[in-house]
Amino acid sequence: MKIDEIDRKILQLLTENGRLSYADIGKELSLSRVSVRERVHQLMENGVIERFSVVINSEKVGKQVSAFFEVDCEPAYLVEVAQTLADNPSVASCYQMTGPSTLHMHVLVEDFTALEKFVNNELYSLEGISRVESHILLRRFKSRSGLKL
Repeated sequence: MKIDEIDRKILQLLTENGRLSYADIGKELSLSRVSVRERVHQLMENGVIERFSVVINSEKVGKQVSAFFEVDCEPAYLVEVAQTLADNPSVASCYQMTGPSTLHMHVLVEDFTALEKFVNNELYSLEGISRVESHILLRRFKSRSGLKL
């Protein structure tokens, strides 16, 4: 699907505020509500917009510790380890990466006791993991919640 400048503007507005109505977007871009609705539906049908969601401030809901992990796995265990970790409610994201780290993971937990429990009980107990490196987030300067076009 080819994305034109109007689609880019619609996507940018929805990235900034996913609750904007079609009418509000239309006013901003000098389009009718129906025209905006059709474009948004087309973007959804073509997979450009995957879903609409809510971004939750993890600290406000009690997840005070944010940690990033680099996890090396034996190749035969990679998919099994990744799926197990991805299913864990403390894991915010899990990606297979190139380079020395096989998996890159972001974990959100209540406190350092919960982080220790996660590392010892959920991570180190998995068969096939050969190395784990962790990094604790001190301060967030930018967090992406949408693609800039």
